[in-house]
Amino acid sequence: MGFRWWTRSRALELGLTGYAANRPDGRVQVVAQGPRQDCERLLDLLRSGAPPGRVDTVVTDWGAAGAPIDGFSER
Repeated sequence: MGFRWWTRSRALELGLTGYAANRPDGRVQVVAQGPRQDCERLLDLLRSGAPPGRVDTVVTDWGAAGAPIDGFSER
């Protein structure tokens, strides 16, 4: 459906690093690092109805950044 690619593209436009990965149960996990306002913007985009595929729910879990992640990848 292109959801991970779309998420990666939006994250890179916002200057974020991280990844979008498929989960065994069909969900997609998105981990993003960067300024909080840019992470919040990515969340807004994910909730907007614009991403490809079907987004039923966006669950947010804020935490301290771990080791820096280079770039934004699809896993």
